[in-house]
Amino acid sequence: MADAAAPTLLVVVAHPDDESLACGATLARARASGARTAVLTLTRGEAGANSDSGTLTPLSRRRAEEFLAAARLLDAPCAMLRSHPDGLLPWVDADALIADITRAIRLVGATIVITFGEDGLYWHPDHIAVWERTAAAVTALGDEAPALYCVTMPPGQMRRVAAADPSGRPVVPGLLDPDAFGAAAAPPTLVVPCGHYARTKLAAIRAHHSQFSASAFAAITDDAVEALLDVEHFHRAPGSHGGPTFLEALAGVPSAGPRPRA
Repeated sequence: MADAAAPTLLVVVAHPDDESLACGATLARARASGARTAVLTLTRGEAGANSDSGTLTPLSRRRAEEFLAAARLLDAPCAMLRSHPDGLLPWVDADALIADITRAIRLVGATIVITFGEDGLYWHPDHIAVWERTAAAVTALGDEAPALYCVTMPPGQMRRVAAADPSGRPVVPGLLDPDAFGAAAAPPTLVVPCGHYARTKLAAIRAHHSQFSASAFAAITDDAVEALLDVEHFHRAPGSHGGPTFLEALAGVPSAGPRPRA
């Protein structure tokens, strides 16, 4: 259990599912290691794909429910949803986004923030806007700013996930090139081993059923998951406040403890 003196990790993303796909294992490992964890998504993903269009539930509601289910699997007790328009974050008032992110940082007392990098994982405009607004929010906090990390994908990881599905489904709906993930990212300064938390990450990804039930992630077998989703990559943002953090310590410690839920 985390306590008030524990480091607090806040993950800031654009859409429900970003948190699980990008850093689900790190979230779960951090929580299991005693950190407090929280996730903020700035949209409800209403413009996304829907692999289960037979339901009458609006996609925005469906994805919000999936986000909360994934957060429970990752043991992230503070899961915050905002309702900025999906697909339009670069054109949303920047001050409004910065204010939302700043409120979340202060609400949870974040000492570490993880978000996208300048490349937006694969040049996704919403992701890039979240990077820019999160960096601005953190910078404006001055000496009170949390350490800021950018998430990326290990080279070739999404290609291996795609290759695990003989039916040839994409890893993410609408993105046909798995090598686009992390292709333009800065080299990692931090590599977090997933270990058996890869299973928790996969379960959280699959909780986003509307997005991933028809993706290559649906084909990953239990005996392959730890090899396919073996590490998560991050780099410390330029000018990030302070010295080494809990995440550096986490990266140096092999995944241990009781096997998490999957």
